[in-house]
Amino acid sequence: MATINTNMSANIASNAMTRNERSMSSTMERLSTGIRINSAKDDAAGLAISSKMTSQINGLNQAVRNSNDAISMIQVAEGAMKEVTNMFQRMRELAVQAISDSNTTADRTALNNEYKQLSDEVKRIAENTQWNGTNILDGARTATTFQIGANASQTIEVNFGDLATNNIADASLAIGSVTAADGTNGAFGAITITGTVAAGDVITVKIDGSKYASFKLDANAAAAINDTATHAGATGGANDDDGSGIVKSQVGSTATLASTDAGNLTATVTNRTLLITGATTTNTKTFTMAEAELSRGTQAPVGGSDITTSALANTALGVLDTAIEGVNSTRAGLGASMSRLEYASDNLQNVAQNTASARSRVMDADYAAETTELARTQIIQQASTAMLSQANQSQQAVLSLLR
Repeated sequence: MATINTNMSANIASNAMTRNERSMSSTMERLSTGIRINSAKDDAAGLAISSKMTSQINGLNQAVRNSNDAISMIQVAEGAMKEVTNMFQRMRELAVQAISDSNTTADRTALNNEYKQLSDEVKRIAENTQWNGTNILDGARTATTFQIGANASQTIEVNFGDLATNNIADASLAIGSVTAADGTNGAFGAITITGTVAAGDVITVKIDGSKYASFKLDANAAAAINDTATHAGATGGANDDDGSGIVKSQVGSTATLASTDAGNLTATVTNRTLLITGATTTNTKTFTMAEAELSRGTQAPVGGSDITTSALANTALGVLDTAIEGVNSTRAGLGASMSRLEYASDNLQNVAQNTASARSRVMDADYAAETTELARTQIIQQASTAMLSQANQSQQAVLSLLR
């Protein structure tokens, strides 16, 4: 039946052309972007999978950068510790030299000047070595966490150690001189602590202008100093390491005041005041105390040592050996962490590459298949156009019946 109002052939050809144009447009989009899934309608499940992979890849790439930053940070710290080790070795050499009685008092004073300068430089390095504007050797970063993974809790912890010998509290010093009477302990100075102290803190006192004595606080002594109430007790002297109170370090523990002084110094905590007393002596002696410093850190005993006498130099050797061992241990830990981070970085890069390859198989277009599909749709498009033209012309034949 010949009709004019409805041309089914043309409609069929037109619909086929529309579907083909849509398919050809999708193929051209894939070829132009190189991606198979350009929207959720292309492959909803594939899009969700590839999105998760993208998050993983981005996280892994950032983790690689994090690990590289961590390695650089450790390199800065380890380099500084290397120089500290060199200075400790030089200080130990000076101490060995000062022990020998072939040196005069003037010689030991000159050696001690260099010794103290090196000690101050260790302190400066501890306080000023920075990464990204943050101190890394002053004890503030003893445990530092680095995110080495694409997901939460994938971290590595690095211990940067503590080289600090910094002054950590306000210590007001009562400077004075006291005559030690026969058969009694002569008090010759007191330090009033206005800050908060902790176990392990070291109080260093300069005596008679050139000699030093150091007192290391144990837990009981620190608690006594921090107690605002009257707290008598917590006493201790040289080699008093039984936990009863203030433990006097070996630095300056013997006859540092004068050859006629037979004993050691004693420290007593009373109502937030550290009272320094001399040992029982049969000689009358006036002592002057000055330049008290309260310090904290693993290297605090080094800062309180000196080599002005053979005995002090001999004691300083033990202090330095302990300090060198501590720095070496920290450096070994940093080296191990650096090695671990390098392997972790390599692994992260491998995982990121493999994940990117997997995402490519899900997301990327197959150019061979897509170009074949484009050629097919172009041929069909040409055929559909021709068939639509033929269908439209068939309606014109009806008009010939009206002639």
